Amino acid sequence: MPTRFARSPIVLACFLLCLMVAPLMACQILPSLTGNGTPSATTPTTADQNGQAVDVWNKVAPGIEIRYEDWKSPGDNDDKVTILRLDPKHVHLSIGYKPDHSPSLSEWMKQTHALAVLNGGYFDEHNNPAGLLVSNGEAHGTSYQGFGGMLSVDGDGSIHLRSLRDTPYDPNNEQLQQATQSSPMLMVNGQRTTFNANAVSDRRTVVARDKQGRLLMILSPGRAFTLDELADLLVSSDLSLQDALNLDGGASTGLYLNAGGQKVTIDPITTLPIVIIIK
Repeated sequence: MPTRFARSPIVLACFLLCLMVAPLMACQILPSLTGNGTPSATTPTTADQNGQAVDVWNKVAPGIEIRYEDWKSPGDNDDKVTILRLDPKHVHLSIGYKPDHSPSLSEWMKQTHALAVLNGGYFDEHNNPAGLLVSNGEAHGTSYQGFGGMLSVDGDGSIHLRSLRDTPYDPNNEQLQQATQSSPMLMVNGQRTTFNANAVSDRRTVVARDKQGRLLMILSPGRAFTLDELADLLVSSDLSLQDALNLDGGASTGLYLNAGGQKVTIDPITTLPIVIIIK
């Protein structure tokens, strides 16, 4: 007499399927499923050889983000670049100036209780600013004419970065509270500028503004890039930059940051009579 399984192909198929699945379950090689049937995935964070995350913005305080990037020049020089991105609506920016006693960057941090301090514009052997400097409403020096750029804060507390060739400083109609000037402008209106500069690779500090109106402080602490190479790297970066001004680099390049549990220490080689203070 034929069996019930022979007369029922569906039951026989189910029986065979159970025989196949049982060993797989015992070996735990069936794929695991999430509640909605979609496998979970984790995107790894890119890190350098020291385990430091790169190409990722990290918020360290309201209006302040930090990022590290590995930049490489066409001449095969490379450096780890530190970038601060500031929302002008949430930070207070001022220019510190102490010509009589030029403090170290760590002293500037202790004296100002700032979240971050970095070097500003050029100064001479007597600690006089090479261009115009305004610290807490008090002006020093003389403005560049027809070249260079200026980072400034007006009477309303608004932060500006501009080319002095395109928009000269007008002492009769401008009441600046803070300002530091430097040279050259590396980018204006999203375009790379042309300028005369030597071909020496050195430590670099740049202040820039992106197309969203945020302020960026970019530091290359290694003697890796010429100014021409740096300008090219800024244009080709993914930072969406609108304007960029070279600050006093070389021995002056330095940054201290202490915010959100993060500390950054890039020591300048010299003491600094002029600094940019961020609170």
